[in-house]
Amino acid sequence: MIEGFGTDAVYAAEKALMARLEDGELMARAVEGLAAVADARLTERGGSSVVALVGPGNNGADALYAAARLAEAGWSAAAVHHEDVHAGAREAAEAAGVVLGRDASVVAEADLVLDGVLGIGARPGLPDWAAAWVAAVPETAYVLAVDLPSGQDPAGAVFDGRGVIADETVTFSVAKPVHLLPPTEQACGALTVVDIGIEVDATPVVRRLDHDDVAALWPVPGPGDDKYSRGVLGVVAGGESYTGAAVLCVTSAVEAGAGMVRYVGTPTPAGLVRAAVPEATHGVGRVQAWVVGPGLDTLSRAAGSRAQLDVARDALAGEEPVVVDAGGLDLLTAGVLRGRRDRVTLLTPHAGECARLLGRLGEEEVSRGEVEGAPLASARRLAGLTGATVLLKGSTTLVVPPGEGSPVWSQADAPPWLATAGAGDVLAGLVGTLLAAGLPADEAGALGALVHGVAAERASGGGPVRALSVARALPGAVAGLLRR
Repeated sequence: MIEGFGTDAVYAAEKALMARLEDGELMARAVEGLAAVADARLTERGGSSVVALVGPGNNGADALYAAARLAEAGWSAAAVHHEDVHAGAREAAEAAGVVLGRDASVVAEADLVLDGVLGIGARPGLPDWAAAWVAAVPETAYVLAVDLPSGQDPAGAVFDGRGVIADETVTFSVAKPVHLLPPTEQACGALTVVDIGIEVDATPVVRRLDHDDVAALWPVPGPGDDKYSRGVLGVVAGGESYTGAAVLCVTSAVEAGAGMVRYVGTPTPAGLVRAAVPEATHGVGRVQAWVVGPGLDTLSRAAGSRAQLDVARDALAGEEPVVVDAGGLDLLTAGVLRGRRDRVTLLTPHAGECARLLGRLGEEEVSRGEVEGAPLASARRLAGLTGATVLLKGSTTLVVPPGEGSPVWSQADAPPWLATAGAGDVLAGLVGTLLAAGLPADEAGALGALVHGVAAERASGGGPVRALSVARALPGAVAGLLRR
């Protein structure tokens, strides 16, 4: 598992470690790791020159010291720097033959750029004095950010379009929110964590499951289990207008290993489910969790629609855990949410659905763009308004529990090809299966997002993928992850 810690916790851990080390030892460790990564990237790419962008803080010192190390190793090294620069780093750079100056034109000659303009203690936004440096970075250069891409929000909440977009970010000992949260993760590129001995004794701000975590969390049946003990999932999905959603959701649940699936739908999708998923049973019965909403048309007057909506409303009023997706979100009134305050509820909106729900439950209109621009703040607000765990879908999926101070989950496991119709229906069936097996809502959401992404990668093979193929790839994806 990757854990991201806030600035205050990281600084406290650094201070505690520095009190036990000789002066300069912690920076020396950071510089050694940074210079090693930079040397490796220059070698891999057949480059010859490095230019450091040097700000006034410790990140600038790290970059300048690393440039000195690279010059000593034989690379052509230069640096543009702020008027206030770490004295020791400047002395080392001059002694090593690093070309120092303030003119941005030297940046255009770089094969590799070391971004040390700002550190994790900075406010979001690129300072004006560094704008010309960043603008001069050539498209062909490999950009290696020190701790974070300068200009991006250390808390991971705000993306700066003028800021640095890195190919790789080297951070020290632990990840930070900027590396794991949308919208700033996109600016970090690959993340390399260099261990310099810092141990943070604090609650992480953000967590991310990796492939090695799956075996400890996935509900693997034992010899004494049967279809009921493994978890029975009720699915209220599809309608006469959106028939495929039911097939996708039920298929996903069965492929993910639900002990049993009970489907409730209108005549057309019910017939399709009978043909596509003969393992599913039909009608209301005892379940351990529900999925309500994929393809559900709450305004339909078609045959069977009223009875289906009655079951959906009963599920939302009941005691069992519920995944609420797509059309099911339209059934969430203030009264329904009051009734579910102490019950396990996982909402799975995309940005547009999140915006509509915030507008309906709040006091003002919210646009999709506002949610996409501030996804974590939007998901937190929705979790606070509803008392539910919110899984906000996107290229980086957030899973946000209700309550102040709870760490959020952030998963970025899927290929871009997964942005396709029906993918959310598959995810709903998958996380519903995990809820029925007894996982907490936030773990079910994070684990489901990871496995969904792995199955999509497996089904895609690097090309286009259809949602049904993702559902059918779930058994192989789970088996592969359990074998790790």
